[in-house]
Amino acid sequence: MSGYDVTALGELLIDFTENGKSAQGNSLFEANPGGAPCNVLSMLTRLGKKTAFIGKVGRDFFGTQLKEALEETGIDASALRMDEQVHTTLALVHTYPDGDRDFSFYRDPGADMRLTADEIPEEMIAGSRIFHFGTLSMTHEGVRRATLKALDVAKKNGVLISFDPNLRPPLWPSLDAAKEQVLCGLGYCDILKISDNEIQWLTGLDDYSEGAAWIHKRYPEISLILVSLGKEGSRAYYGKETVEVPAFVQKNTVETTGAGDTFCGCVLNYILEHGLKGLSRSDLTEMLRFANAAASLITTRKGALRVMPTKQEVEALL
Repeated sequence: MSGYDVTALGELLIDFTENGKSAQGNSLFEANPGGAPCNVLSMLTRLGKKTAFIGKVGRDFFGTQLKEALEETGIDASALRMDEQVHTTLALVHTYPDGDRDFSFYRDPGADMRLTADEIPEEMIAGSRIFHFGTLSMTHEGVRRATLKALDVAKKNGVLISFDPNLRPPLWPSLDAAKEQVLCGLGYCDILKISDNEIQWLTGLDDYSEGAAWIHKRYPEISLILVSLGKEGSRAYYGKETVEVPAFVQKNTVETTGAGDTFCGCVLNYILEHGLKGLSRSDLTEMLRFANAAASLITTRKGALRVMPTKQEVEALL
């Protein structure tokens, strides 16, 4: 059971992404396997790391499809549970002309929120180098208890903890409830990946550096704060260093689904290979350049989980 580079907990779902029109002029949707934590693992697996996923899908057509997608990608699915009563969670993704997205979720309830604390594989987490999570597994009480149990196991065993809030407002009773759980997540993590609009929302500050300072003052245990800036690139805040690297803008972007997850997977890969201590400006720049390049490649593909770039593809772009 032990010996994983990264174990992640959270949602594994079907992203229905728009894919043209039918002969009658109706929108066609493609059923892409998705879920942020699994996208992160897929990128890590592509880079040769050993990964495992903890979560729940329905025992239905989509749940089986998702389990097969994990296995096909090389992610260990032994801790994936299948719910007998509740269907697999679905997300409909509407893409705007600039590549931005809107989400509609079919998840009340959805199988991913039915994971319980007694289904947490403690040995698997304890034997991992990094544990990664988001807030979709903190929206409802039962799965929140499961997430907190996993975090306590990781903390107790000295596992590095990585957190991407991945805010999806439609899934929360209120944005205040979301904020409470994001702050809870910050209390656990060593590495934070947060998007530009999320850090502004969370801190109430427009300036990203001021936002990072706000977080750091309240949560000094966080060693590395990464802010993804979409078309503007990304920043790393580490100790007294601030490093910004521009994006690799693609002419043939089709959608941005999974770009942040691809970025996050590459950063975690860098930390696995170089550690979290004593990183120089040039280390941080190298880390962000690779992660930005990989993220730009995924925007040229539909979906994310199954189509992560290889190391060779990223290096060719660099």
